Amino acid sequence: MKTLSTLAVLALTLWPSLAAAECRGDHQSAASCMPGMVWDEGTGTCVEKPTS
Repeated sequence: MKTLSTLAVLALTLWPSLAAAECRGDHQSAASCMPGMVWDEGTGTCVEKPTS
């Protein structure tokens, strides 16, 4: 029981750190652009899709 509690506390402690690392945007690519957005090679970010 003590081991299980220790693992649970450790998991809950590390989880926010892992979530923050995922949201930094360092891993962004064309596939991660939201609908209506396109990948801009120059800036390396998603930008609004231009309309004609």
